[in-house]
Amino acid sequence: MAGGKRKRKVIAFIITAVVLLGGGAAGAYAWIAGRAPEEPVPRAEAGMIEHPLTPAQQLVADADDPQACAVTFSGEGAPADPLLQSQAGLYQNLPIPAIEGKVFAGWYPTAAAAAAFDPAARVNGADPVVCTDQQVELFASWKTPEENVAENAKIPILMYHQFTANPEGEKGWLRGNYAYIGDFDAQMNHIATTGFYLPTWDELSAFIDGKLYLPARSVIITDDDADQTWFDLAVPVIDRYKLLSTSFMITAARQDPAPSIYVQRRSHTHDMHQAGDNGKGRMVNWTADQIAADLNTSGDILGVRQVIAYPYGHYNDTAKQGVTQAGYEMARTIEPGLVGIGTDKLALPVVRIDYGMTVDSLIKRIG
Repeated sequence: MAGGKRKRKVIAFIITAVVLLGGGAAGAYAWIAGRAPEEPVPRAEAGMIEHPLTPAQQLVADADDPQACAVTFSGEGAPADPLLQSQAGLYQNLPIPAIEGKVFAGWYPTAAAAAAFDPAARVNGADPVVCTDQQVELFASWKTPEENVAENAKIPILMYHQFTANPEGEKGWLRGNYAYIGDFDAQMNHIATTGFYLPTWDELSAFIDGKLYLPARSVIITDDDADQTWFDLAVPVIDRYKLLSTSFMITAARQDPAPSIYVQRRSHTHDMHQAGDNGKGRMVNWTADQIAADLNTSGDILGVRQVIAYPYGHYNDTAKQGVTQAGYEMARTIEPGLVGIGTDKLALPVVRIDYGMTVDSLIKRIG
């Protein structure tokens, strides 16, 4: 009898010891039965619950880049999928949604700004990407077609060429092409500080189609030829005021990378900025196939096919055919005027800036 009690005490002691060591009761009885206990499941792992990443978080995780930012969209017509952007640059390829009977009025950082159609808060490809924890949310805004027409926006495309630091200007037959850098600085300061909206080319295209609302106080800044004075004198001004601009490059002459995140490179053709047999530009001397081949070369170099500037402003129906054949949607002339709803996309007019034009001259032309 006493021996049985001692045996039970020993067994109880062993069970207690095994349990305390982490084997659990089942492990203790398995030990007594002469078989190895099953491997215990760690409590931390047993209680762990997997939380899948949101699409935006997954997009950032897959990018594996500290500068990556996932943009999510909210509001009527907003895309369901997030869009990857880089905090090292400006917004790229923001969607322009479409709803029958409505006109898209842009993206905004808050629902309140979207409801107020606040142009100062509107976000587009002229703005740097700024995120919190590598994510940002943008809100859609809409107008009616009647409101879009009533705005009566007429968009100026400014056309600059060369620049000079000499207040007296340059000499020679190209004197008029040179803008005094002091005047340019004052003009850019006016645009930067008086509430102008800077549309991207895809926004301008959608505006022409009547699918996108642009504020009446909008402007596009361009330079022809990518002259060295553009790089040396004008780009620092563009950078200082953080203004989106376009440099139309002759890619046979130079292929410099964009000198600033605020400078877009677009085509001034590859090698058509030369006179043809009749003294006019090659653009109106060559066949549509030849024009398309040249523009394809330029597009491959620049990595984009969107808009070109006609050399010397020369163009005709064959030139238009070559432009579209190469996959470009728009072309800019040197004809004076403003862009409105319904403007010919292959004959965009400009506001030419010549030597001697001050900021007051600019105000008279664009407000």
